[in-house]
Amino acid sequence: MAIGTSRRTGHEHSRIRRFVVAEESMLPTLRPGDGLIAMRSQRIRRGELRVFEHPGRPGFWLVKRVGHVRDGRFEATSDHRTAGAVDSRQFGDVPIDGSYRVIVSVPRRGHTT
Repeated sequence: MAIGTSRRTGHEHSRIRRFVVAEESMLPTLRPGDGLIAMRSQRIRRGELRVFEHPGRPGFWLVKRVGHVRDGRFEATSDHRTAGAVDSRQFGDVPIDGSYRVIVSVPRRGHTT
């Protein structure tokens, strides 16, 4: 899932960032326009949501679910794989270093679960 905007919150050295979901590869969990608050963390678990830079497109952020974890890398999987999703099936496992763990998701206005 592509992420729309990304900007730091708080101080310059903050480990917390805010993101906005831009497309549908994580439906039904996340929808376009949903907000995410994410924290840089080395602790990682299968099934959690992580935000990271696309390995082949610096500055282009993705949010995916963690599949397997091994040797400092994780498998990034889409929940809605038929939505033209780009994930580890195309670019392989992703380094944990530099990724953010999603700690809060905020539905866009007018959207209810």
